[in-house]
This record gives sequence, C-alpha cells and structure tokens, in this order.
Amino acid sequence: MMGQLGSGQDKLFYSFNLDNHVPREHLLRGVDHFLDLRDLRQHLAPFYSPMGRASIDPELMIRMLIVGYCSGIRSERRLCEEVHLNLACRWFCRLGLEDAVPEHSTFSKNRHGRFRDSDVLRHVFESVLCRCMSEGLVKGEGFAIDASIIRADASSAHGVPGSDPVDWGCVKRQSRAVREYLEELEVANPAGTEAANTTETLTQPKRISLTDPAAHWTAAKGSPAFFAYSTNCLIDLQAGIIVDVEATPANRSHEVESTRTMIDRVERRRDLKPRRRAGDTAYGSAAMLARMIEEKEIAPHVPVWDKTTRKDNTLFSSEFLWDELANEYRCLTGHTLRSDRRKFRNPRSRVTNADTIIYRASQFDCESCSMKDRCCPNAPFRKIARSIHEAVRDETRRIAKTPEYKRSCRERKKVEILFAHLKRILKLDRLRLRGPSGARDEFPMAATAQNLRRMAKRFTPETKQMNQAVA
Repeated sequence: MMGQLGSGQDKLFYSFNLDNHVPREHLLRGVDHFLDLRDLRQHLAPFYSPMGRASIDPELMIRMLIVGYCSGIRSERRLCEEVHLNLACRWFCRLGLEDAVPEHSTFSKNRHGRFRDSDVLRHVFESVLCRCMSEGLVKGEGFAIDASIIRADASSAHGVPGSDPVDWGCVKRQSRAVREYLEELEVANPAGTEAANTTETLTQPKRISLTDPAAHWTAAKGSPAFFAYSTNCLIDLQAGIIVDVEATPANRSHEVESTRTMIDRVERRRDLKPRRRAGDTAYGSAAMLARMIEEKEIAPHVPVWDKTTRKDNTLFSSEFLWDELANEYRCLTGHTLRSDRRKFRNPRSRVTNADTIIYRASQFDCESCSMKDRCCPNAPFRKIARSIHEAVRDETRRIAKTPEYKRSCRERKKVEILFAHLKRILKLDRLRLRGPSGARDEFPMAATAQNLRRMAKRFTPETKQMNQAVA
C-alpha cells in the first residue's frame, strides 16, 4: 500500500532534541568532547566593557570558527549559512532551533579588535595543546620542524617592482594590510635616524604587492611566482600533534629563525624540551646546529648544510686532514694550510663576517706541487674556509650515521602529511585574511583544527570508554 505524508508542517508544538539528530560518529561530536573553552570568558573579560548592551557570546564565535576550519569552509558568509542550516553545527555551537546565527561582519569587527588585542586565537590553540598533552598524545621526546608556502590574498598582477618608488597615498585611504606594513617599517627604521634615510640597510624585494605589501614574492620550483606567507609547524613525532605554529614571510631566513622562537616558546610555556629535532637541510646551518647542541642540548637530526663541495672535480675540503692541536690543515702531499701565516702586532680573531676562518697554503708550496691541477688549478694557492662551528657540524655528521637518525627521517614525513591535509582537506592553500596579522590569525586556527580532528578520530567517546573498561 502506498504511503502518504502526514499532516504537514502546521504543528504548533514539537518535541525535538538536537542531540538525538547528531550521529554518534559525527566529527563534531569528537571535537566537542576534546574542546574546553571554560576559561575563554575569563581570558577576554578585560577587553569587554562592564556596561552597555550584551555582546554576542565569544564562545559562540570561536566555536563557529572551529567549525569553519575543521570543515574547510573558507567564507564566513558561507559559514553562517552552514551553521544556520546544519543541525550538527547548531548542536556544536550550542544554538537551539530558534536561536539566531550572528552576522558574518561580527567576526571582522571582533577580529580587528579584541580578538587580536587579547591574542585569543593563540590562547585557544594553547588550550587544545594542553588537552593533547593530557590525553598522552605529546611525548616531548622528538620534534620535527618544517615550513610550507601559502598563497597570500594578493593578485600577482597588482604588484610593482621592488626598486620602483611607491606612493602609498593618504593614510585614511590605506587598507589595514598597508597600514600594518608601514607601521612595521617605521618600527624597524624610526624617522630621524640615519638608517631611515638610507635604502642600503633594507633588502629590496623583487616585487611588492599593492594590496598586501608584507607578502613575499616567491615561487616553487617549476611554477610561476606569487605573493605568499609561510606557515612554520613544530610537531611532536609521537602522534603528529602540532605543538607550535608561527607565521613568517615566505623567506628561508625567516623560516629558520622561527625555529628558535617556537622551541623557546614551547619550553617556556609547556616545559617541553625534546631530545632530538628532525628537519631538512634548510635547518642544518652551522649557527643553528651550534644553538641546538651547545645551548639547547638537542640532537639535530638534520643534514648538514655544506657548501664546501665542488663541481669541477677538484679536491673537497673534507679530503684535507685537520689537526686540532696544530690548528692547521694538511693536504695529500703533506703541505700545511694555516690561518696565521702573517703575524700582526695586535692579535686578530681572523673570523670573517660569515663566521669562518680562512686557512691558506703557501704559494711556493702550491706552485711546485704535483697535484695543483686537482687542488687549485685556477688559483695561485689553495684556501679553505672553516666554520667556527665546524666541531658541531662534525658531531651532526656523526649523528647522521646512527639508526635513530634514519628513524627521524621516516617520522619527519608526518609534517608533510599535515601540510597536505592543511591544503587539501582544510582548503587553506590560499589565505583569506591579509597582512602578517591575518596570517597569524589563520595559521594557529588551522593548527587548532588539525589537533582537534586528530584527537577526535583517535579517541572518540566510545573508544575511550572501551579503553577504560579494558583497563
């Protein structure tokens, strides 16, 4: 017998429970189980006036943002529509069927005001990290570091060469990203100082965006150039949990420098100090290795950044014998290379601006040497630049031969998996907000969403109850 619809939608009263209509295995159920925002109001209390009309609950806005980042919803207009229509999103955001969803402009007003002033998005990331630690997902024994380039919200066509003068026009007509860029330039080079009046102290970028001047003009290998920022992630190697994240310009020197910031911050705030740290060659500079081994006592599981190799089939620096006691090199024929062949009345450190010491052979020895064609065919004598941190580089090379180093190389791929997840699943292959502050807003929120998703999929309430029952 053919069925028929009921009495339609003209009922006056309904018995409806949102919780009954959200599947037990839904992602937001797991996220809600591990998200604790009880101290959010206390953190934001100094930034709200005690008088006036009540504002929108900040917890509601944070929960909506988490829904957007967990679901890959990049538009706040689209996010408001999704929360309005989706029962699971309403349940997660603590909204009833008749509760109104905030306007999309509310997020912008709070973001440019109290959210950035209070650094609340970083606070939410830290609270989620604490939950990851309490769940046993952060061991703190080994970390891995890497960076990934994210396109800025700036068109390549709206850019000018870095050498061209730019008239930024009236301050009132400038966008937030432009004002932020000019303010940072003013802080770095205060007006009236000698540095502010010269252009030699600043490295000229190849191209500047007129909409987001702080974005760096960069290009991946084999692809056209674009404006971008870098997200730098420090992860724990046990479960791939992000323990810190930092936004920087898409520049290698800034990316490497962020390593120091993140390691110091994690140690200061969470008392986490790893025994080893994995990374690629970009993090294998001599200064960084010296900081890891000598200052932090962390074993660097990274390849040494070595520029001493030659491509003209001449002898490498490693083929020369180093004598620590005599402070000299010896070539294959037994001749010495010294740094102090010329004596000065006032002793000199002989350290160059590149933190190296130059060791030179005698020109007389090289002219009569039978191996000159293999050693220095285009120079009158052989020179070797030895880093002041060469002992640390040797220690790193020794570590690279251990089985633990090979394990770190395998585990380091977890960072690449997180970046692929960030761009393909969370849809963060292009920033939605402009300026360095926009990148500092988006990257911690994306890292928060990734940590929450990882906890939700590893420890759902049902599996946690089963584990407790077995224990």
